[in-house]
Amino acid sequence: MASNSTATVDGSALAGRALAAAGVRHMFGVVGIPVTSLASRAAAAGVRFLAFRNEQSAGYAAAAYGFLTDSPGLLLTVSGPGCVHGLAGLSHATANAWPLLMVSGSCAQADAGRGDFQELDQIAATKPFAKLAVKATTIADIPSLVFQALAAAVSGRPGGCYLDIPSDVLHQTLPESEAAAVIAAAAADSAASDPSPPKQKNLDEGIEKAVDLLRRAERPLVVIGKGAAYARAEEAIRKLVDITGIPFLPTPMGKGVVPDAHPLSATAARSLAIRQCDVALVVGARLNWLLHFGEPPKWSKDVKFILVDVCEEEIELRKPHVGIVGDAKRVMELINREIKDNPFCLARSHPWVEAITKKAKDNVLKMEAQLVKDVVPFNFMTPLRIIRDAILAEGTPAPIVVSEGANTMDVGRAVLVQNEPRTRLDAGTWGTMGVGLGYCVAAAMAAPERLVVAVEGDSAFGFSAMEVETLVRYQLPVVVIVFNNNGVYGGDRRSPDEITGPYKYDPAPTSFVPAAGYHKMMEAFGGKGYLVETPDELKSALLESFRARKPSVINVIIDPYAGAESGRMQHKN
Repeated sequence: MASNSTATVDGSALAGRALAAAGVRHMFGVVGIPVTSLASRAAAAGVRFLAFRNEQSAGYAAAAYGFLTDSPGLLLTVSGPGCVHGLAGLSHATANAWPLLMVSGSCAQADAGRGDFQELDQIAATKPFAKLAVKATTIADIPSLVFQALAAAVSGRPGGCYLDIPSDVLHQTLPESEAAAVIAAAAADSAASDPSPPKQKNLDEGIEKAVDLLRRAERPLVVIGKGAAYARAEEAIRKLVDITGIPFLPTPMGKGVVPDAHPLSATAARSLAIRQCDVALVVGARLNWLLHFGEPPKWSKDVKFILVDVCEEEIELRKPHVGIVGDAKRVMELINREIKDNPFCLARSHPWVEAITKKAKDNVLKMEAQLVKDVVPFNFMTPLRIIRDAILAEGTPAPIVVSEGANTMDVGRAVLVQNEPRTRLDAGTWGTMGVGLGYCVAAAMAAPERLVVAVEGDSAFGFSAMEVETLVRYQLPVVVIVFNNNGVYGGDRRSPDEITGPYKYDPAPTSFVPAAGYHKMMEAFGGKGYLVETPDELKSALLESFRARKPSVINVIIDPYAGAESGRMQHKN
């Protein structure tokens, strides 16, 4: 047996140890040439490796993990096509401003350009989607690049980073003593060069202007984005809402930062709130398509935006009335401190508050009138009401809800309730389909004390359905509910003039096999499957699966014509 003085460490082991030393606790990916040993070595060093069936799902898991933990999710892929598959998660993380580090093996450096196995210029491939893309050219590079990439992923606006480790570097070795030294040096250098907070130009002046605008506003509104959830700003934002009486509007993944049940929630009065507000404090949300770019006719032409964002370029792009560059939690705490010196509060009898609460109440009553009906064959409302009630009955800690699909996600956003932060994950900024089961694995790792409930359209479920085996393999507390309406948006919705030509007898482009047995997929791997068509069957399946906290699929048969084509995005299709 070799002594410590002669023992060596290869690149795979060094990478695993460096990741562990940098605080990484979970890694998601698919192994193969040349990274199988890296996964095993990382696990031996204390990084739990979650093996997926597809790199896309693993990438979405890493992205969601970054959001849920505010630390980079780790994605490991093989070279070439594995790296290409991983681009889905890398780009998704960057689009949503979530920290992620993608690590890929690549061909030996001496064989680059000669048509080697799975050869690809992976730095060039990843650069358009990454904040930082770097390659280790020797084993000694690995620790410093690991720490550098992890730091870059969380600095400023969070996003994806990429680290390329060629196969020859993974096989290089260092003496054990030297390996420990290079990791320690990388850790020390990273601590010494800890990225400074984003530029906060004239922060005090910006805070004063923001508070002055809010104080003088007749119809103020607080818009809460998923960036506020990521920044753990919930306590400060709730305090602002409570002390000022200003109504708030969350974006989909901003739900729960302030409880949906809060009386000042404008979710059910969204159109009125954004159309009539005169000052909007937007915290951790971009004025992109999700918020109609902050422009008329959805917004008033006279609205004054106060934009709080970690990215100075975002402020410069949107040109708000007041722009504050900084961490959402810190900025909101400073705003609250400024208000404390000269407090103000809109009374519940204030005309603006009354208008919002009345509209919200009226809309909720209209929706509840639809929800209270037991419609069979199921529409979307009936099963979503039953699911909502089952989730709320779980109490605290609330389950994390994963939601994707067209109608399933759109209707679910209005029906399902989030009263705790970071308990809703959906298609996000890009409207990405296929995130569902990857998100489920991430949620189970990031918050093991919580049940995870995925509410999936059958089309969305299909992107990552094979990962039900991953759920069973790791025995994760995940219940997947599939809204099965026979296809994308539902049944065949073609007009007569579209059903012509030599292939007119083919199924519609939106059609799947009717009443597919998705629950049997879960059963095939040893999980629990349920087929439900009535309210009582759904209630029973939810009660049993929630209590068991084991991998389950509930296959809910929906009327194929219950939804709308493209959900709420019909104008873009």
